[in-house]
This record gives sequence, structure tokens and C-alpha cells, in this order.
Amino acid sequence: MSRTSVLGDAADLAAARPYCERAEEEEAWHDQAAEWLLATVIRPLRERIRNPGRRLARILPLVDLHQDALREESDAGLKARAQGMRARLRRRGFTPELAGECFALVREAASRTIGQRHYETQLMVGWALLQGRLVEMATGEGKTFAATLPACTVALAGYPVHVITVNDYLADRDAREMGPLYEFLGLDVGIVVQGMSPAERRAAYACAITYCTNKELAFDYLRDRVAMATRSSRLHLALEGLRGESTRCDSLVLRGLHFGIVDEADSVFIDEARTPLILSTMTQAGEDEARCRQALAAARRLEAGEHYILERAERRAVLLDPGKDYLDDMAEEEWDASISDREREELVTQALSALYLFNRDQHYVVVDGKVQIVDESTGRVMPDRSWERGLHQLIETKEGCELSERRETLARLTYQRLFRRYVRLSGMTGTAREVAREVQSIYRLPVVRVPLHRPLRRVYRGTRLVPTLQAKWDRVADTVARLAREERRPVLIGTRSVRASEQLSAVLSQRGIEHALLNAKQDRSEADIVAGAGQEARVTVATNMAGRGTDIRLGAGVEARGGLHVILTEYHESRRIDRQLFGRCGRQGDPGDCEAIVSLEDELFVVHAAGLLAWGRGLAGRQQATPSWLPWLLRTVAQAGAERRNRTVRMQNLKRDRQLEKLLAFSGGAE
Repeated sequence: MSRTSVLGDAADLAAARPYCERAEEEEAWHDQAAEWLLATVIRPLRERIRNPGRRLARILPLVDLHQDALREESDAGLKARAQGMRARLRRRGFTPELAGECFALVREAASRTIGQRHYETQLMVGWALLQGRLVEMATGEGKTFAATLPACTVALAGYPVHVITVNDYLADRDAREMGPLYEFLGLDVGIVVQGMSPAERRAAYACAITYCTNKELAFDYLRDRVAMATRSSRLHLALEGLRGESTRCDSLVLRGLHFGIVDEADSVFIDEARTPLILSTMTQAGEDEARCRQALAAARRLEAGEHYILERAERRAVLLDPGKDYLDDMAEEEWDASISDREREELVTQALSALYLFNRDQHYVVVDGKVQIVDESTGRVMPDRSWERGLHQLIETKEGCELSERRETLARLTYQRLFRRYVRLSGMTGTAREVAREVQSIYRLPVVRVPLHRPLRRVYRGTRLVPTLQAKWDRVADTVARLAREERRPVLIGTRSVRASEQLSAVLSQRGIEHALLNAKQDRSEADIVAGAGQEARVTVATNMAGRGTDIRLGAGVEARGGLHVILTEYHESRRIDRQLFGRCGRQGDPGDCEAIVSLEDELFVVHAAGLLAWGRGLAGRQQATPSWLPWLLRTVAQAGAERRNRTVRMQNLKRDRQLEKLLAFSGGAE
């Protein structure tokens, strides 16, 4: 079954009921080698030669062919045309001619219901998504609106569509904003967000088009897999339905994985794929608190370098033999005799990580007396997540919080394996080219870039490197004061952590510079804060990509002053995330500029380029100035190391997931 086939899609989607998903087969080594060669060499070369943008533009005349006739149609006539598409799409599949007619119908309906009309590059995006591609489309170019084209086309054919995004706010907002269009075409829309009951989820997934987050979808799928742990084949489910045995079927919430459109796909496919999804149940904490206190006390008495070492790049502690001997010496007097040597060493190792590798307001925040993990790729709180192997309870003890119950794993799954199970998968993002090979290799998604609707006017002002963190905040404050106070321009400042955002906020407050602060502690209001970041003289400090998915529109008179100015205050582990931040200015042909102000004390350099950093500091000291090429070299080396490590983690997760599948052996596809 080809993921990039167009003619056979309708038959493919129809073939896998009642719980539709693609069977996953582990490829032989020679197939994997061939796929790697295809993904890394042949396809990129072929894409350059063929010019995918020109090929995607072939859909445009097929859409324009119908626009005059559709404009003359009444609303009732358009609705009748929409209802008549199902049989034709089922019979002929998603051919270019039928897709062009559907796109024209959706475009006309959109102009009548929500006052928007798809422009040419959005039509090209819609065609690429329908073909099963990952589309790189610049920030502010209208990815959400473009997704309505394939969503409506597939839904009109009668197949369930999942539009998947990164947080509850975007899922709810996009579904409600596009809702009138779907309703006009006779398509119902469901929304799945955190806190919904199984019955509410089942009803939402029963709709023609369902907006949901990647996390909610993943855990709903895992719960379905647990419910289908035995005799889960299509035949068994169909026979149960015929016999009226509905108990197990009624416990399922999804109808399977037919067609998925993933928004902010690089974040989902790459950044979040480092952590496996674990479905768990609560277990009694028992004597955890006393043991956690013992472990933390023991860890504080150990000496770095003598008893343990910290591998910061891997974010793990390693207990050395002298450290193990030290623990043995204190075991008889200070530890419960029921704790084994191995368990004690594991506890103390985790305690070392809790003390020295996981920092408050960077890796987690404490809200209402509870430790909540911060997603480092988005800067958002993940209240439903917890660290495993007792690490979460150790951090809670460190922070003086009430201990949560431990979790016992019921099932686990990686995003890599989840999304490969869609019969047809596509995605959208503003930054994909850096990970195109991995996306092609793992998800079988060719990456295609779509041209800008209007010429880009963004100007990159370069990088300024200063020696210390305090010097960096002072330099940022100087720049903000000049731009916001004197030139009356809006400024958006991106930071990597909650702690950094609050440090900068304190410096700005000391200078009397009014600003909005957006970090994981204010995530409920992030959309409103980011949406207003383009107003005259507005200063906004935001962690990472908080507010991603929300357009920043320029206020009155701002365009004439030069538009939005974006300041990056620390490079991220991935160059993509840097580009995401810079992409907040210069949207849709607006003017804007951006710059980076970083320091030699930034975590990325310290952790991932320590040797080069020491050499660079010595060189700068000898020359009494920082060489202009040093920031570029530090960034290149550090990001290459970080991305290589993260890629290794993702591959290890996928490999471990496959191994566990063979061990657990749930019938019908194990997790």
C-alpha cells in the first residue's frame, strides 16, 4: 500500500475497518539500507531536479476550472454538490481532477462562511497534504486554513479525519474557527482536549473531522490497544458486533487511524519523539517519602568526581566504585535493611540527577504545591506527565511537595510507531528541512517546501556574543530601551527557560521598561499575550516558542517603523527552534528584523561544546576581543552535538519499543 499513491487512497482507507490502522512490519536490513539510500540521496536529488513547487502548482488550473460555475451556485446548490462528492470520491479515489473540484468547492464555501479564500500557495499545500507529504510553510502563511482543503476532501469521501496539533488551545480554537465551513458542507466537527470523559471522546472521534492534540490522541490509542489486548483482529471485532457483543467495542474511543494531518509536525515527530508515551496506573507510594529523604541526604554527602560523575549532555548521573563503597559503609546504620544494594544505588543515582541535573523553573515548575514538567521544546507545562523510576518523587521531596503516587506501566508506545500506523499521514510546519531525512526515513513522509505568498522582508542583524549572563541581560535591556522607547517598535524576546525569562524580566523592571512576561506559569493566557506582541512599543518576553500557532499582527503605524524586532537570547539544541522564533517577525510580507544576543555562559555552549568554549575564551582573552566567527563556530559545534545526541535517543526509543513489543506480545499488535 503506497503512502504517496493518489488513485488508490479511497480503497486503502476503506479496506481496514472496523478499527483502521496500517499494519507495522519490521523491515529486513537490506530494505532498511535501501530506504536510507532512497531517503538521503535519491529523493532529495529527485526533488531538486523535478522542482516540487512546480509540480504542486499543477493543481491550480484544476481548481480554477470550477470557480466561475461555483460562484454562480446558490448555497443550496453548493451543499448539494458537496453531498454528491462522496460516491465519486469513493469510486474514483482522490484523483487530481476530483481533488481540484473539491478544493474549488471548499474555497467557495470558505469565502461565504468564514470570509476567507484560499490563495494559490494554500491550494498547493492542500494538494501536498492530500498526497501524504510533510509541508514546510513559513510562519504566518496560513497552515491552519490550508488544512481544511484535504480535511474536507477526505471527510466528504466518508473517512474520519484527525487534525492533530500541539496543545488544547489550538485544537479548540482551530475547530471553532473552521467550524462554520465544515458545517456548511455537512461535516460535523469534534474536539478532544484534556479532561474529557471516555463518552465525550468517543462522540468527538465519531465526527467527520476531529481536532485533537498529539498527547490526547496517543493516550486514547494506547487505552484502545489495552482494551483490545486479546482477539483484536478486524474479524474478531466484526463478529462481536454481529453477535451483539458490544462491551469491548463500546470501551474503544477511536475508530482507528485513517487520515491524520499533523500541525507543527516537527515538534511532534522530532522534539517530542525523544520521550516514549507510557500508559500507567497509580500504585501506593508506601514508604517512598522516607526512602526519598534518605537517598537525597546520601546524595548530598557524595563528592563530585570522587564518588560520581555527571554526564550533563545525557542528563544522567553515574555512580563510581568509591561512591558505591561509601554507600555500603553507611548502609548498616542509615538504610532500611529491606532495601537491596542495587535498589539503594539506583535511588541515590536518581537522587543525584534530581539534585544536580533537573532545575526548578527550567525543567519543571512548582504550581499549587505540585511539581509539573516543562516541555523543553515548547516551554509549556505538561501537568499529566511524570518522570519514571522514582525521579519524580525525589524531585517532589527536594522541593518539599507532597509526594504523588508512583505509576505502574500498563503500555508504552513511541510517536514514531504511532504515526506510522496511519493509513495516510501528512504534516505541516514552518521548519522541516533540517530533519527531512529523518522524517522521510522514520515516517515515510517526503518533505516539500511551498513558496511564500508574498516576498520575505525579514532582515537578520547577526549575533552579538558577550562574556557573562549578566552582560547579556544588560545588552538585551539596552536594545529594548532603544527600540521600544525611542523608535516605538514592538520587541519579542525569546528565552529557553522560565528562570531565564524571570531573570530578564527583573532587569527590565529595574530599568522601568514595561513588558509582558509569558512562560510556563502563564500558559493559559499565552495566545492573547502573543497576539498582542505586534502593537506599538510593546515588549514581550516569552519562553521558547510559547504562543506557537498564534499570528502576531502589526499594530497601527508599526509597519512604517520597521515592524516587529525579535531577539533570541540563547541558542536552542535545534537550529529549527531558532528559526521558529525568528519566523515570528516578517510574516506575510511584513517588515521585521531579528538578532541573537548570547553569552559564553549559555547552557548549550557549556554542555555541548565545553572544549571549544574553553579555547574560545582563551582566544578572546588574548585578543582582547571576541572574534566575529566565534559565535558561529560555537553554535555549529554545540547544536550538531546536541542534535546528534537527541537523534540517537529517538532511535534508541524506537528500537526499545520494538523489542518490548516482541516481549509483551499483545495480540493484534503489542505495545
